[in-house]
Amino acid sequence: MVLLESDPFLNELHKMYDRNKSGTVWVTMKRTNMKPRKSKKPNPKAEYVCLIRANDGKRHISTTVSATQYAKFSQSMVIIMKGAMADTLKKKEKKKDKQ
Repeated sequence: MVLLESDPFLNELHKMYDRNKSGTVWVTMKRTNMKPRKSKKPNPKAEYVCLIRANDGKRHISTTVSATQYAKFSQSMVIIMKGAMADTLKKKEKKKDKQ
């Protein structure tokens, strides 16, 4: 898995959606402090970041975003995801009611 900065991650995510017009892209997010668990007690002073992963079955990419940068990053990611969904979603067929 490749750990990228936020801007290259967004570029790769856009390319991933372009390559998989009829396929699937999985995006997962979770809060983490990026340290291995040695004890079951959480550290109250640990700084948490958001770990974001994306894969299409062949390529895996990931990035970490701090709490201060998350709002800007989230808006950029939503724009990319909405653009990909608008292109690939099928339009609903209208049914005519018989009267």
